[in-house]
Parts: sequence; C-alpha cells; structure tokens
Amino acid sequence: MNMEIATVNALPYEDFVNIFGNVVEKCPIITAAVWSRRPFVSLGAFEAAISEFIDALPESGKEGILRCHPDLAGRDLQSGTLTQESREEQTGAGMDALDSSEASRMARLNDEYKERFGFPFVICARMNDKATILRQLSERLGNERPVERARGIEEVKKICRLRLQGLVLIDALNKL
Repeated sequence: MNMEIATVNALPYEDFVNIFGNVVEKCPIITAAVWSRRPFVSLGAFEAAISEFIDALPESGKEGILRCHPDLAGRDLQSGTLTQESREEQTGAGMDALDSSEASRMARLNDEYKERFGFPFVICARMNDKATILRQLSERLGNERPVERARGIEEVKKICRLRLQGLVLIDALNKL
C-alpha cells in the first residue's frame, strides 16, 4: 500500500484503524489511541507514538499485548486462522516447513514457555529463520518473567516497525 505520511495524517479515524489496526497483532486499540496524536511528521514519529503508548501501559497491559500473539508454528498456522500478516511472517521464517522433529520440539517449547510466563513466545519472525527461532525459544525459557516480558515487547516493536514500513513510505530523509 505504501502511502505518504500526509495521506496517513488525512485518514478518517475508521480508515486509519482499518489500515493500521494490526501493526501490533490483534491490538487495534493501540492504533485507535494514537490516531489522536496526528499529524505525524514522519513514519518514525508514527512508530514512536505507538512505542510510547505501549511503554506507558502497566505490566499487565504489556502482557495482554503479548497474549494477542499466536504460537509460532501453532494450531492457528496449521488451521489457517492466523492474521494475514502473521501467516506471511511465519511462512517466511519457515514455520510452515518444520519437519516432524522440529514441529514436536516447537510445540513442546511453546507449551513450556506459556506455562512459565503466562503469555506466548514472541519473536520477529521476519528477522529470523526457523533454527534461530527454535534456539531463541529454548534459551529465553531461562529468563525471569520481567526480563522476558520486556524482551517480548521489544520483539512486538520490531514486528510493528516492519509492518508499518510495508504500509507507509519511508521518509525521504531516512532513505539517504
């Protein structure tokens, strides 16, 4: 879609939320909240407004954002019920092409992770491959809950940045 930031700023509320409502997975409330911060001077300012909103949330709100994310290579991928963005990201990382051993390990680690932390493992799939994702999932199981919550939110922000870049033209100054 790649629209200019001026076009983004001119969007009516409903269109803004419809277009940007899933830049943070299944959390259109975030986009709805930052709409009132327009006009954004740049894509970076738009992204910063989303990050600031997330950072201002209590820890329970941040965990809620993490809980909106699907398991990697989980039942939503298998059943075709992922959001379009998540499906493309997981497929690009090879999550749809795990062999039976990898799929079994991923399912076991996803379950252990959710049991330990109370929210699903979140990693920016577009910036990783299946081997790295499996390794990170295993390694991050050793983190403490506050550390892992913060790490998950940083991954949410990476996902958001890439999704925004797919919708809004990067500012000319940033292209240099």
